[in-house]
Amino acid sequence: MKIAVIGTGYVGLVTGTCFAESGNQVTCIDIDEHKVQKLKAGEIPIFEPGLEEMVKRNTKARRLLFTTSYDETIPDAKCIFIAVGTPQKEDGSANLDSIWKVAESLAPLLAEDSIVIIKSTVPVGTNRKLAELLQKLTGRIVDVASNPEFLKEGAAIDDFSKPDRVVVGVSRPEIADTLHELYKPFLRTEHPFLSMELESAEMTKYVANCMLATKISFINEMANLCERVGADINQVRRGIGHDQRIGFSFLFPGVGYGGSCFPKDVSALISVAKSHQMEPSILNAVDQVNTAQKRVLFEKVNHYFKGDLQGKTFAIWGLAFKPKTDDIREAPALVLIDQLLQAGAQLKVHDPVAMNNVKDIYGDQLAYFDHHYDTLQGADALVIVTEWNEFRHADFDYILHKLSNPIIFDGRNLYEPDKMKQKGFDYIGIGLSSLKS
Repeated sequence: MKIAVIGTGYVGLVTGTCFAESGNQVTCIDIDEHKVQKLKAGEIPIFEPGLEEMVKRNTKARRLLFTTSYDETIPDAKCIFIAVGTPQKEDGSANLDSIWKVAESLAPLLAEDSIVIIKSTVPVGTNRKLAELLQKLTGRIVDVASNPEFLKEGAAIDDFSKPDRVVVGVSRPEIADTLHELYKPFLRTEHPFLSMELESAEMTKYVANCMLATKISFINEMANLCERVGADINQVRRGIGHDQRIGFSFLFPGVGYGGSCFPKDVSALISVAKSHQMEPSILNAVDQVNTAQKRVLFEKVNHYFKGDLQGKTFAIWGLAFKPKTDDIREAPALVLIDQLLQAGAQLKVHDPVAMNNVKDIYGDQLAYFDHHYDTLQGADALVIVTEWNEFRHADFDYILHKLSNPIIFDGRNLYEPDKMKQKGFDYIGIGLSSLKS
């Protein structure tokens, strides 16, 4: 099948590459000429395990092409996926300007039997508005579908290739049949293809992300309460996680969620609710708890040093909002960095892949190190913000030797408090009993 994917950001590039991998002829379109040239040369603008090799393989096989031209691609495409950004506006709602610009560019070029599919995360009603706009621009009915993505950064290739489910919103069953055929190679293990109304598919994406964000904020609030009452959130988490109604997913306490999806989608759904005269109390609380949680690490550091951080040096491990990505959007580490700098501290930072993105923001305000152990020399404490695997089995004797003070602030609870105490550290995590931290 001939496919066009408009937008070569995270979602668009993964989507186009995975469709090409299953034998389709895919052309990815982007208005950024420099970005397109880099993609043609095999240079990937994002970090995603396995993606670079897959892009190069399918580009070499001529199944995956990159261009800035609509004219040479759209007329022959059966399925046209829109995967452009829908950033958050100041009022929390989604900015759909890019969607409408794409529609205006597409309209004169659409074939009679083409399907325009919104892959971007968009508010309820957007697909209907797109259909109306395309009908106005073309003078005929254009098939439109919603196909929300459920990709996790760091595991996007597996998520696309082995999905829990594929969700599509359609206005007639024939559209669903075409999309089912397209996705069939990825559904061989009997995972469901769920066809529903346009509005239901749009809502599914927001509800899924907001549910996961709710679990994170819930466990973080319970972690903070555990500290006050002398309980250990790690023990509590195990106690509730074995209840099959609850489970363990997204019940790891930490310093709050970040990234491109959860913060934006929670805000967008709050905006949708308010626009329909409904006050979303739970979502408001989820957002408020997460905002407060991003300040927890600084509060622990500041309390430990009795409010005197001027001239102190801190080693920070982990800058991306989660492991296996270079994405620093809404990353808790940035909140911590801003607070520590404002308090007069000096920072030595490391992240396996996200340091260049952080350097673009902070420049020479921070000291950057290619190896995480190199941040330790002369530091007054170690602060762990992102749970990269290489941090999990650390050389604690070496850390103890290099730090000026044997202090670790662990925003991800990577280590066992009792063992850290035995090794001579003051170990301060999230939601741990004051007797252990």
